Amino acid sequence: MINVYITDDHPIVLDGLKTLIESRSDMQLKGLFTSAADTSKALAEEMVDVLLLDINLPDKSGIDLSGELKERYPELAIIMLSVHNERAVVGSALKNKVNGYLLKNSAGDEIIEAIHAVWEGNSYLCKQTRDILYQSDSGLQAIPVITRREKEVLGLIALGYTTSEIGEKLFVSSHTVESHRKNLMEKFNAKSMPAIIKLATAYKLI
Repeated sequence: MINVYITDDHPIVLDGLKTLIESRSDMQLKGLFTSAADTSKALAEEMVDVLLLDINLPDKSGIDLSGELKERYPELAIIMLSVHNERAVVGSALKNKVNGYLLKNSAGDEIIEAIHAVWEGNSYLCKQTRDILYQSDSGLQAIPVITRREKEVLGLIALGYTTSEIGEKLFVSSHTVESHRKNLMEKFNAKSMPAIIKLATAYKLI
């Protein structure tokens, strides 16, 4: 019997997955959760075999949560559920050692196949995700990790502040602000701040 937890903050998705798992004689649904905090608390009280984890949660990124959980429970198999199929998002999830990655439009049969695969110790990527990862080497390999100060600078740039104005607000020199700009461009592999702001917004960094 494969014991399963499901974490997703969308009621329709949660209900659909609940129905899918409960229709299986070889699986048992042990809990439904809508937040990272509730998921962590449940796992501390009762371990399961597989966690179906939404990437966008109200209190924490599913990617960040997966990294914490894999550190704490390396035997837990995590399948990331997402609407995102960008290389950087998938790369960040895999970097945190998730066992599977499925788009939310995946068919029920594929979700069941993925659960069996990770339960047996294998990894599982849906076809669209495999295509993104293996057909092209272009683009960010993972979501950039930015410092608190870089996030502050980026947020102010997005609001239209100039370099000197940002320096005054953060009590740093214009040279320091420019250094943060340069670091952000390198981390995002982008040539303009609008491009960086677009990516940072998409990845919920600002």
